[in-house]
Amino acid sequence: MRPLRNPVIQSVLSVVLAAWMKFCFATIRWTREGQEHADKVWSDGGGVVCAFWHSRIGLAPASWDFTRAQPIKAMISLSQDGEFIARAVALQGFPAVRGSSANKDKAEAAKGGSRALRDGLKQLKVGALAITPDGPRGPARVMAEGLPLMARMSGAPVLFIGASCSPAIRLNSWDRAVLPLPFSKGAIVYDIAHYPEGAALGDVTGPWSDRLTAVEARADAITGLARL
Repeated sequence: MRPLRNPVIQSVLSVVLAAWMKFCFATIRWTREGQEHADKVWSDGGGVVCAFWHSRIGLAPASWDFTRAQPIKAMISLSQDGEFIARAVALQGFPAVRGSSANKDKAEAAKGGSRALRDGLKQLKVGALAITPDGPRGPARVMAEGLPLMARMSGAPVLFIGASCSPAIRLNSWDRAVLPLPFSKGAIVYDIAHYPEGAALGDVTGPWSDRLTAVEARADAITGLARL
């Protein structure tokens, strides 16, 4: 068994990483753009789909104002080696809605995907749902149809969130995941969209992918983090 797949090691790493993230978020100098979009979502309450590219999972909790925003859960599907990141994010206030794993066979993954869709729609009746639409294995910054499908079925708005900090830790993963460093420069950029009435899923994924990439690129431009 690989060390990172050991449940005990994952539990320890998740607690350490969560504490590290909390410390970093408190010391980072944050710049926020498009804050009015997030403010409206938080004041309206109810369901909202929050979209991050997979590489920014480790920065996601910094984008959510837990003092006034609706409750949020995360639909995170990671490889077993990255399970500790999902647990650390959960400890920061983003508990996971689970339905599938990259290591399941096709039949089991399909069953899990249906459960995730059902549980995600249930969550959107009461609060927010964070989705990484290029996960769990990429290609990076290529949106699958799950997020637009969730938005179409729920009628909830989609909040695109770009998160960045520099300097930062870059993991040697398929998405080159970003983890924060203390006393760095950080940025959160928001944009918002609603599913166009009558549009096909294929007509939405491309433009929404571009918009999510745009807010992430803008956040990186603010902090100076190199685009990979």
